[in-house]
Amino acid sequence: MTNSNKINRLALVTGASSGIGLHYATQLAKDYHTDLLLVSNQEEELNAVAEKLAKEYNVKTIARYADLSKQDAAEELHQFCIDNQLEIDILINNAGVFFFNPYVETSMHRIELMLNLHMVTVAKLCRLFGEDMCRRGSGYILNMSSMSAWMAMPGIQTYNATKAFIYNFSKSLWYEFKPKGVGVTVMTPGAVDTGLFGLSDKWRKFAVAVHVSIPPEKLVRRALKKMFKKKKSDMPGVINHLCTPLLKHMPDWLVFLAIKLVGKFQK
Repeated sequence: MTNSNKINRLALVTGASSGIGLHYATQLAKDYHTDLLLVSNQEEELNAVAEKLAKEYNVKTIARYADLSKQDAAEELHQFCIDNQLEIDILINNAGVFFFNPYVETSMHRIELMLNLHMVTVAKLCRLFGEDMCRRGSGYILNMSSMSAWMAMPGIQTYNATKAFIYNFSKSLWYEFKPKGVGVTVMTPGAVDTGLFGLSDKWRKFAVAVHVSIPPEKLVRRALKKMFKKKKSDMPGVINHLCTPLLKHMPDWLVFLAIKLVGKFQK
């Protein structure tokens, strides 16, 4: 733990050691001078990030190693905050995994991991920290869904279903929490230029160039602005807005074609 003399808001960011989570942590420290409780299952990388952000931006950082795919991960994290008298003002549920695999060839472990990480832990963290925020009459919750919430796509069936859960769950909470002074925002980006989807460098650059994919720092900058305004939901990108109605009514032949092509875009 690295201390700062200033009294700032405290944000809990999951999946904070890399990717989008790292950008959330960095921008919160840099642009909003927010203290950070950083959570990840990559302990070495997490400790390095916490130390770096504390030194660069003079904020308090706490690195908490945790496997958020465990059934009781949310309860353990909430109890850690109680034991250490940490009052969470901002909750960012960002941790996630992605894999492309036929359902019957996917191990039960991987299915359970994704369901727990994307749904069970997110729901429990919102329940536990949401209650604290509602009692205080202030707070912000930001949940990461995806444009894929509108897609019925073989190979990523569990991922899409969990993102649909996050989207509808978050919008429902917005109505419950808003009268109590707590904002709940859900982001539904399309492709984000990280290593999560396993695209080759060539296709990653192409996707950004044609605005199909968004750089993570740009997504995070937009998401934080929406969160602090307590917006219900947001989808970056004009193309994504135009494509969403089409995804809901994608013809079967196009779905089967996408299945054949997806392997060519991966490493």
